[in-house]
Amino acid sequence: MDNDFEKKIAELKNKIKSFPDFPKPGILFWDIFSAVSDGSTCKLLQYLLIQTIKVNFPGVEAIVGLEARGFLFSFSLAAELGVGCLPVRKKGKLPGEVEAYKYDLEYGSDILEIQKNTIQPGLKCLIVDDLIATGGTIGAATKLLRSCGANVIGCVAVMELLSLNGRKNIPEGIPVCSLVKYD
Repeated sequence: MDNDFEKKIAELKNKIKSFPDFPKPGILFWDIFSAVSDGSTCKLLQYLLIQTIKVNFPGVEAIVGLEARGFLFSFSLAAELGVGCLPVRKKGKLPGEVEAYKYDLEYGSDILEIQKNTIQPGLKCLIVDDLIATGGTIGAATKLLRSCGANVIGCVAVMELLSLNGRKNIPEGIPVCSLVKYD
């Protein structure tokens, strides 16, 4: 990306606020909601995400938003790109028949689900979320989508916490793009 794109990334980064000791002591929480509370930043973020997708994932056929903040972006990105929008949710939140994937967390386990028959074999899916921290949710979503026959072509996140090395939990070969990186 060019120098103007990097200036826009810096502008976005300046809008994201942090909250120490949230949700528990010792955690520094980077809050995307603080950045999208005004219309100009919403437009800026949409532009940055769309450009990142067009450059890095031009063949995308479906945007997969992860619960819950990934939903903020998935529909508008899908609509602008003219592709499908698929939600991946926590257990019990989707109607009808679902495919499920159980995965381990640092504090227990969880289950992600997607509605059956929303994935056609080989569908080129791009996972979108607000944050890559430990990478567990994106890794699990990738495995869930692959079990349904999807071709996961990558994932895009607004923010990434590099010190948590979350990319190690995302299956090898999955390209990852994050706009704003924190150490």
